[in-house]
Amino acid sequence: MNAALKPLVLIVEDEADIVTLLKYNLEKDGFRVVTATDGEEALLLAGEQTPHIVLLDWMLPLMSGLEVCRQLRRNSKTRDIPIIMLTARGEEGDRVRGLNSGADDYITKPFSPTELVARMRAVLRRASPGMTDETLQFADVTMDLAAHRVRRNGRDIHLGPTEFRLLRHFMQHPGRVFSREQLLDLVWGHDVYVEPRTVDVHIRRLRKAMNEDTELDLIRTVRSAGYALDTKSI
Repeated sequence: MNAALKPLVLIVEDEADIVTLLKYNLEKDGFRVVTATDGEEALLLAGEQTPHIVLLDWMLPLMSGLEVCRQLRRNSKTRDIPIIMLTARGEEGDRVRGLNSGADDYITKPFSPTELVARMRAVLRRASPGMTDETLQFADVTMDLAAHRVRRNGRDIHLGPTEFRLLRHFMQHPGRVFSREQLLDLVWGHDVYVEPRTVDVHIRRLRKAMNEDTELDLIRTVRSAGYALDTKSI
């Protein structure tokens, strides 16, 4: 494969042995690798090189991995980069904190390099469909990213730009609940100020466009938490 076509991975890790292990295994599996040893360097590299995926250690000098994750999600240039957190913290509460900060997946040390690569490829397929496919599918909804077209049960769904971005984000992360604040950061961008309740307005528009009378509402409202794309009942 042409080197320029290989996915670029940013490893953010301050333990040299782990960096060496990761770099060896990832390059062997067809990835390009850049590394950072602290949070500030990670944010700089992510902004300059726009990696396809970030492997982010929780415990870092100068800035925690959680804060790096939050800042990546707030920046319009880096907000869509998939992030997998690597950490020795395996408790459920820590996993939830990592995912709530914006991580796409979470793997606990020590880990199998083979499993890590498999998880990376799965996250890349979900979060960067343009690398493997330009079509997203969930239940009876199909989204053609290249043609900017959405269909449900064979009929065209006409969406405004914001509703299209919302649906694309949900279809890239099916089943996951996002708060209004997270959606504002991830869909609108941190540098755009809108009221959190604006999300509700666009969710209503998305539902109206997608759902006919007899069809299941795929946008699930989770009380006090947010919204998810789901086949479960509301």
